[in-house]
Amino acid sequence: MNDNQKRAQELTVAYIGGGSRGWAWGFMTDLAMDGDMCGTVRLYDIDRPAAERNRIIGNKISAHQDARSRWQYEVSDSLEQALTGADFVVISILPATFDEMASDVHLPERVGILQPVGDTVGAGGFMRAMRTIPMYVEIAEAIRAYAPDAWVINYTNPMSLCVRTLYHVYPGIKAFGCCHEVFGTQKLLCAMIREMLGVEDVKRQDLYTTVTGINHFTWLTTASWGQTDLMPLYAAFAEKYHETGFSEGQDDNWMNSFFNCAHRVKFDLFRRYGAIAAAGDRHLAEFTAPWYTRDRETVAHWKFTLTPVSWRKEDLVRRLKRSDDLISGAEEIQLKPSGEEGHLLLKAVLGLGDLTSNVNIPNRGQIPNLPLGSVVETNACFGRDRIEPLFAGAMPQSILPLVARHIYNQENTLTAALTCDRKLGFAAFINDPQLANVPLDEAKKLFDDMLENQRAYLPKAWFA
Repeated sequence: MNDNQKRAQELTVAYIGGGSRGWAWGFMTDLAMDGDMCGTVRLYDIDRPAAERNRIIGNKISAHQDARSRWQYEVSDSLEQALTGADFVVISILPATFDEMASDVHLPERVGILQPVGDTVGAGGFMRAMRTIPMYVEIAEAIRAYAPDAWVINYTNPMSLCVRTLYHVYPGIKAFGCCHEVFGTQKLLCAMIREMLGVEDVKRQDLYTTVTGINHFTWLTTASWGQTDLMPLYAAFAEKYHETGFSEGQDDNWMNSFFNCAHRVKFDLFRRYGAIAAAGDRHLAEFTAPWYTRDRETVAHWKFTLTPVSWRKEDLVRRLKRSDDLISGAEEIQLKPSGEEGHLLLKAVLGLGDLTSNVNIPNRGQIPNLPLGSVVETNACFGRDRIEPLFAGAMPQSILPLVARHIYNQENTLTAALTCDRKLGFAAFINDPQLANVPLDEAKKLFDDMLENQRAYLPKAWFA
């Protein structure tokens, strides 16, 4: 261990969902590349063998010759063991399995609902919330009992409802939700500067953007680069590319990946409402009436893709193979930044440099015309043992009804999940704009069938 590593702050991180195949490896790499922190990561997962495999991978990453800090990875037998004495808690779980997600995403297709993602709002997001919220009640109770002063970072979707549940159960919790969707739109603005102004050396961190909204339905109401106001430039950019879409190169072409898009939905929303929609088109399309998802031809017209759960299952097989290769040495460990900011946020709340970033936390007035206590996404300043949300101002009247509808629906979704209230649950389910064209009798049958498909993960009171 070098002198920097000796001076690094010793921490204990509890990782709930520590068997994660993919995201966890990026987090482990980011930690290893940062010389200001070191310590122990306790991996807890209901799939203990997956956590054991990540223990091996994590320790191999930490032992890499280029690692700037050393972390010890170990597996915990229980939430109590993982959490006791933890300085930080990271939550990144898959609620249930991809079989339940297949029901979330694909069963609504029988009534004409196409969901590009299906994990936040709409029929799929509602059902995912029903099985996620009880898990988060248990996690919040455990944090209150065993790590009441820890900072908690959530990466699980539905993001807003996960964070809202943590605060509902334990109001004193120090929790926040992180999402990289805004980063993608900031990178689009950098591409716009290159395209429209001919300036090559610009990074998203060079921009100032005012972030407002809720997770996956975030908006930028101001954007600037130095002394340049980017909003008029974006108006011209959106006008130029709203029909054809935009991509910088072959690698980010919307047809090359289930996760890419041509930004046509963003451009259309800007032209309608005058603010920059700041998430991937796949997510944005799920928050409106089915303007962009009426049928598969419409989806193709707007140049984004539907992500089938069959692909996610195939990808899991590939990631399991990669896990084998990382453990056996068939794939060499490489230290490359993940592009996420989780480790930087840890440093900031430790007092190792302030950082401003978008974050999901309860509304304390940062968006004054949205309900207090609802989980919103705005910028915040992270500093030693604090998160200070930055005032985003009143949400523009043009987009306020779109966003507020989802916030009130999410409150009803939370109450329905906590009380197993089928009547309230169906009211929240049918109030989502994606279900606007579904006849009530068909919607009720869909609601009942989707609940039945996840019976194993729901409280018995749903079926009493």
